[in-house]
Amino acid sequence: MSGWLTKYGLALCAGAASVLLMPAAAHADSLIENVNGMTLDSEGKVIRFTAMLVDDDGMVKQLLDRRDKRPREVDFQFDGKGQTLIPGFFDAHGHVMGTGFAALTLDLSDTKTLAEALAKIAQYAANNPSRQWIMGNGWNQETWGLGRFPTAAELDAVVPDRPVFLSRVDGHAAWVNGPAMTAAGISASSKSPSGGTIVKLGGKPSGIFVDAAVGLFDQAIPAPKPVEFDLALGKAQDILLANGVTSIADMGTTMQDWQSFRRAGDKGQLKIRIISYAGGIDNMIAIAGPSPSPWLYDDHLKLAGVKLYIDGALGSRGALLKQPYADMPGESGLAMLTSAQLKNKMSRAAMDGFQTAVHAIGDQANDEALSAVEELRETYKGDRRWRIEHAQIIDPVDINRFAATGTIASMQPVHQTSDRLMAEARLGPGRLDGAYAWKSMLDSGAILAFGTDVPVESSNPFPGLAAAMTREDAEGQPFGGWMPAQRLSREQAWGAYTYGAAYAAFAEDRLGSLEPGKRADFLIIDQDILLATPAQIRNMQVLQTWVAGKPVFVKN
Repeated sequence: MSGWLTKYGLALCAGAASVLLMPAAAHADSLIENVNGMTLDSEGKVIRFTAMLVDDDGMVKQLLDRRDKRPREVDFQFDGKGQTLIPGFFDAHGHVMGTGFAALTLDLSDTKTLAEALAKIAQYAANNPSRQWIMGNGWNQETWGLGRFPTAAELDAVVPDRPVFLSRVDGHAAWVNGPAMTAAGISASSKSPSGGTIVKLGGKPSGIFVDAAVGLFDQAIPAPKPVEFDLALGKAQDILLANGVTSIADMGTTMQDWQSFRRAGDKGQLKIRIISYAGGIDNMIAIAGPSPSPWLYDDHLKLAGVKLYIDGALGSRGALLKQPYADMPGESGLAMLTSAQLKNKMSRAAMDGFQTAVHAIGDQANDEALSAVEELRETYKGDRRWRIEHAQIIDPVDINRFAATGTIASMQPVHQTSDRLMAEARLGPGRLDGAYAWKSMLDSGAILAFGTDVPVESSNPFPGLAAAMTREDAEGQPFGGWMPAQRLSREQAWGAYTYGAAYAAFAEDRLGSLEPGKRADFLIIDQDILLATPAQIRNMQVLQTWVAGKPVFVKN
């Protein structure tokens, strides 16, 4: 996802806080009683229990069955009234600050046509006359059935007097108006930067900027203030906890993001657990210095590694492919880094013990990322847990290389249902065998870690679970599933959203399942996740979210 959301510089309104039911002071052992409890262990086996004892450090002390004797004295007892209790979800790939800022700016993700989007933009601008820039996100020309990118002229027609900057749904392209280009010094003579494209029509910038070209606006957009970062973090936490996400791998953490995380931690306001992957080597060094940070704030924050980009996204034709795009012959995507640059950056991180997470969507990008791992693992021994983020389009001959190199496939099931028709258009029917190939990846012995890429998609993990099980969208299309051989069992999908995601972040010793010695992060949900149909799973509701044995969200 692009970094435009870290440049938001407008006054924002406060979001609603999560509900806290218990005092912040430490307490003695707590008993979570009368629950339909279930978790998965490291082998994917279901463990059932009816009660859970939590110690005063917020750790699981014991799982109890009906026949097990209960402790005689506890400081606090919660009656689950027979409801289902499961581990909190671990989102393996998301953007915390982006989630907060996206929720506080113009959201176009629900628009179905260009005309509808333009009307919403015009209304938003009219309702916010004091804002220097109109910032937003979520547009998708594929959803609009436009057959082309929108233009600056179309934006100018509804907002001619102020800069408008709108990020595409995947964060890999921006749609801007004339005043925005003027503010950034963009003209007909402007050249596309390495790894990016200024889309032009008739020799003039059209208003669409892809991948690295989005960065041309970084200096023009007013920088957000610390208080605005903190407000966005609070909003993001509300959203994540309401959706049952108790831990998240933050992909692309900046120094400003990290400082906001630390401020929240210092004040005791960091409720979710954030495992950060710095946005590039410079941020990695600035944040953590010579090595990954330790766990901070009782396992609520850690800088584990670095996020690198090797290509862009499929929707903006920035994903790097081995063969040209079927719907645009002659174009094969954008290389954000050369092979040598990628290996140099990965080596710089690995030499100091940082984990690397490489964004790779196209089959050529994944090939190059795997080749880099194959070369570097000869120098950097031990358990490195190299990560490839997205791993959407894989040449089938490359799938076995993930397990062979110990490379984790960090994937997002909801992308398959969102991107299906676009992927068919971009690749053509003969190049889809390795597309969103979860089952093939798992069968090869690779570790799967599931996430949502929030705010590109909703942070709600339940639709992702349903998609992983069925390969069908919310409307049940296509019937029987798209490439149904890639469907997963519910345990496999659930495991990738919990233990697999924790393992991918070197956190499986304390997160990802409910077992003695691990953090008591759990959810009370409205249905039995092991008995519900995929359609019921898609619509499941989180009733309560608990972190370290304390409730941090309760549904109204």
